[in-house]
Amino acid sequence: MGKQKMTLTQRRWLLTIHLLFSAIMLGGAVVFLILSIIAANTSDEGALKACYTSMHVLAKTSIRASTIGTLVTGILLSVLTQWGLFKFYWIIAKEVLTVLSIVLGPIGMYLWTLKAVTLTTEEGLNALQDPAFIVNNDQLWVGIFLQIISLVAMFTISVFKPWGSRKQKKPNLA
Repeated sequence: MGKQKMTLTQRRWLLTIHLLFSAIMLGGAVVFLILSIIAANTSDEGALKACYTSMHVLAKTSIRASTIGTLVTGILLSVLTQWGLFKFYWIIAKEVLTVLSIVLGPIGMYLWTLKAVTLTTEEGLNALQDPAFIVNNDQLWVGIFLQIISLVAMFTISVFKPWGSRKQKKPNLA
C-alpha cells in the first residue's frame, strides 16, 4: 500500500478544518470557565441564571457541533494519511482523551448546565444553598477543568508526537 491516500492540499484543508473545530472546543471550555467564575461571584439572580443558561445553550450547540466536527475530521486524518488509528502511541493517547472530552463536553456539560438552569430557575439565589446544586456545581467545575486539561494535552501531543510508533507484530507462519 504505497499509494498516497490524500494530496498534500487535501490533507492541509482537512487539518485546517480539524484545527478550527478543535479551537472552538477549547474556546468553548474557556467560556465555560469564565461563566462559572462569574456565576460563583455574583449575587444577582439574573446574572446567575444568564450564566448557566448561556452555558447550556453552548453545550447544546457549539460544544456539540465542534466535538462532532473534531471527531470526524480526526478520524479522517488518521484513516486517510500515514498515521492510522492505532499505529502510534500518541494517536491512541489522543483517542483516549477524545473519549474523555466527549463524555465531559456534549454529555456532561449538557447535563450539569441543564440541572443548574433548572435549579436556579426554580429556586433563584436560594439554589446556591441547595445540596443538589452544590454537588452539581462541583461536578461542573471538575468537568470544566478536566476538559481544558484534556484539550490542551491533545494539542500538545499533536505538536510533539511523543512515544513513537507501536511495534507491529509479524504474523507467525510456523
